[in-house]
Amino acid sequence: MAHLLGAESISLEFPTKPVLRDVTLGINDSERIGIVGRNGDGKSTLMKLLARRIEPDSGRITHRNGLRVGLLDQADALDPGRSIADLVVGDLPEHVWASDPRTRDVIAGLLTDLDWNSQVSELSGGQRRRVALAAILIQEWDVLMLDEPTNHLDVEGVAWLAEHVKNRWAKDSGALIVVTHDRWFLDEVCNLTWEVHDQIIEPFEGGYAAYILQRAERDRSAAASESRRQNLLRKELAWLRRGAPARTSKPKFRIDAANELIANEPPVRDSVGLAKLAMTRLGKDVVDVESMSYSIGERELLHDVTWRLGPGDRVGLVGVNGAGKTTLLRLIAGTLTPTAGRVKRGKTVKVAVLSQDVRELDEHVDERIATLLAREKANYVVEGKEVSPTQLAERIGFSAVQMQTPIGELSGGQRRRLQFLRLLFGEPNVLILDEPTNDLDTDILAAMEDLLDSWPGTLIVVSHDRYLLERVTDMQYALLGDGSLRHLPGGVDQYLELRRASLRQVTPTKPAVQSGETSTSKLAGAELRAAEKDLARIERALEKLEEEEINLDVEMASHDQADYEGLGVLGERRNLITQKRAALETEWLETSELLQF
Repeated sequence: MAHLLGAESISLEFPTKPVLRDVTLGINDSERIGIVGRNGDGKSTLMKLLARRIEPDSGRITHRNGLRVGLLDQADALDPGRSIADLVVGDLPEHVWASDPRTRDVIAGLLTDLDWNSQVSELSGGQRRRVALAAILIQEWDVLMLDEPTNHLDVEGVAWLAEHVKNRWAKDSGALIVVTHDRWFLDEVCNLTWEVHDQIIEPFEGGYAAYILQRAERDRSAAASESRRQNLLRKELAWLRRGAPARTSKPKFRIDAANELIANEPPVRDSVGLAKLAMTRLGKDVVDVESMSYSIGERELLHDVTWRLGPGDRVGLVGVNGAGKTTLLRLIAGTLTPTAGRVKRGKTVKVAVLSQDVRELDEHVDERIATLLAREKANYVVEGKEVSPTQLAERIGFSAVQMQTPIGELSGGQRRRLQFLRLLFGEPNVLILDEPTNDLDTDILAAMEDLLDSWPGTLIVVSHDRYLLERVTDMQYALLGDGSLRHLPGGVDQYLELRRASLRQVTPTKPAVQSGETSTSKLAGAELRAAEKDLARIERALEKLEEEEINLDVEMASHDQADYEGLGVLGERRNLITQKRAALETEWLETSELLQF
């Protein structure tokens, strides 16, 4: 394996803090390295050092002769006066760039919804980011470094990027280094993980799941005193091994060791207990969306949507950009009024929303964190134990010193964490999170997920972070851009298949390149329509079964535990539902195969 670049005893210190101390490492051909660590610990700085964008205070960075290094950093350095076409393909004739498979793939994956001749000055921040990513991906590099490449990409875009880089490094020589908080992407793409902490770089073999396992083993063998942190690691490891079928079907690093570590670890959530608490706090009626439509001008964003949210439901919402995800959240919360139909909220419903821009803190910029939290609530109950606002703030990454920081000086991620705490202190029974993972590192995300595991209410999450959606929600829905809301029994994988199917049926527009690909459905005419009706019927039946499961779990939790005969009857009903679900899911898969979803 060829050596590409290295760092020899490098150290770096900023005026306010030391960043790296006597670090030595190397990067070889075919390595795909994910860099993780807390915000501010030096992940982006390490990448700039390795790319020779900045120099260390001591030590040296070595590159192989003629090494081509590409770096996509978080700074927006695009010339506002240039067009997308100019930035991405320059002055190459169309027949040249259009004949290159990599260029076609990148343009189709990132830029199909943009006008090829638009000026950079006309683009939003997210669009500019995608253009910058496209421009660097089509070029030839020996080492490609990407700093938060999944920012501003939706679930579909993240899946495309993962597939693109895997295919690229399966065929080409070279190395990839990526800084990202997207744990699904890390697990899908990387074969090495570097953790930046306490001015050192600690290497781990494998992607995110293997990294979590090795961290847990490391802390256990060292008899670390941070018991709460170890519990979090074991809990996340339990999730990685039990919670996601897509992961448990893959061979993972040292499975026997993982099973030993989580042998006595309970499920990540007590679903029955949470459903019982949610029913107590909410009653049976939470939110009923009935034949609801919503229009902006002449455009109908949502059409005839009917949706029932029950006590304790944990729902993830995905969809194409502009399909109306945030609009749907506002309609549910009551800050928007439907054009037609209605949204009925239960009498006891108390909704709290974590918005994308966190503007709710703007009126408190001169206050300190500790002062604001002290006014909110004296204590909070987590897993049956009372904790103070300061203790809860520490759990999601605020140190004692930071508690005295004025809110106006907080970063975007710190503001998001603080507002999340304020929402929990308000004890809502319906919690809506709109892109909650922005600007947060993997440790903080794990801590937030841990708090949500014991939160007894109805949860709705919109996020491009696939790992978070699978981790904290039990069912997913999609807005596909046609105004309808669709249940996804197959989860995010089903959404991606639906999107691929819909794109096959739409003729791409420039800058996408015509591929001549057409729909390959095995059915046509009446058979096709019948299969589509069957699929809709199966999905409705699955939704009904989910409601029955929730109600039955609540009934079992409240039933007299000494009545073994009665519990046995309830258990038989539960087994019957499980059997029905399995049969329906098999039927769904068979019907989907016929439709080529």
